[in-house]
Amino acid sequence: MARVTVIGSGFAALTAVRQLRRADTRLGIDVISPRPELIYYPGTIWIPTGKRRPEDLVVPLERFFRRMRVDHHAANATGLSDDGRRVYTASGEIANDGLIIACGGQFLKKLPGIEHSILPCGGPQEIERLRDRLQAMESGSIAFGFAGNPKEPSAMRGGPVFEFLFGIDTWLRKQGRRENFSLHFFSPAEKPGQRLGGKAVDRLLAEMKKRDIRLHLGRKPKRFSEDGVETEGGSFAADLILFMPGMTGNDWFDNTPLPRSDGGMIRADGHCRVGGMEQVYVAGDAGSFPGPGWMPKQAHMADLQAEAAARNLLAELEGKPAEATFKSELMCIVDLYDRGILVTRSETSNRVLPPLRTMHWAKRLFEWNYLRRYR
Repeated sequence: MARVTVIGSGFAALTAVRQLRRADTRLGIDVISPRPELIYYPGTIWIPTGKRRPEDLVVPLERFFRRMRVDHHAANATGLSDDGRRVYTASGEIANDGLIIACGGQFLKKLPGIEHSILPCGGPQEIERLRDRLQAMESGSIAFGFAGNPKEPSAMRGGPVFEFLFGIDTWLRKQGRRENFSLHFFSPAEKPGQRLGGKAVDRLLAEMKKRDIRLHLGRKPKRFSEDGVETEGGSFAADLILFMPGMTGNDWFDNTPLPRSDGGMIRADGHCRVGGMEQVYVAGDAGSFPGPGWMPKQAHMADLQAEAAARNLLAELEGKPAEATFKSELMCIVDLYDRGILVTRSETSNRVLPPLRTMHWAKRLFEWNYLRRYR
């Protein structure tokens, strides 16, 4: 019986597990991740304003793994050998006949003073800290920003920052406290969020101006302090800073023969196959894939890549050609607390809807439906 190892327990990893088990009921599946849990990061945007609690977004996976007949190894991957046939962990070695790397990436934290900021995708506990600080503030200045990896244009995740910004702005207005705060948005890009498409960027920037959110665009951040943000274009006060840096590959990739992009990600082809290696695939944020420059780092894209990776790995194990591909597709709802802006983008179209209450509820319904398969 063949055995496949999946590294990670996030969106791409779990989609790969489901696809593998659906296709082969006898396949042995090992999953390596620090804990048997899924963290639903998209829902953390609602923690600061009380619509979600951290425990709502951490889903234990023991029952899911039992249903899928998965052997979970609670450890971090630390390296590879034998062209990917052996994975090293802090708890020992795990052999495989096929490997899917879906462990995500890590954030670049080289900006001086970054410890004075809160990472929007730092997990529920990190956003709980944001909630507590925000709710303790009676007035002040709050800064929201994101940047990218200059060597990996796709390794950027700005959408959640927009959502935290608009959600907190709306929440303060509903409390009648917005006039006590100044909100700032900063980015090294003149038009941040270009992967969403020009129409979406224009709508988001117009929404910021309408809400009297102060813009600091086209200047790289230089450093943060306890009470401010310094950019190449000047400084401004900030009592609370949310900042999403660009992404790169994980440190353990250095202990492997995996081919790397200039930005540190695992280089893959359009079938999610890792170059120069057999039965080794990558899906989600850990990979660098061919495609349009706007290809997003988001859960939907990770799911599409994971499905292709699983199908192709199974084909390889059966001695068949790996022919499955994934489509480049951006699909998101930028939530504004009680309304949402639907943005979709593909190779042939780019659609943006105005803010609608139905989109806010659609985002919440999607969360419930997505998570119930793992609960």
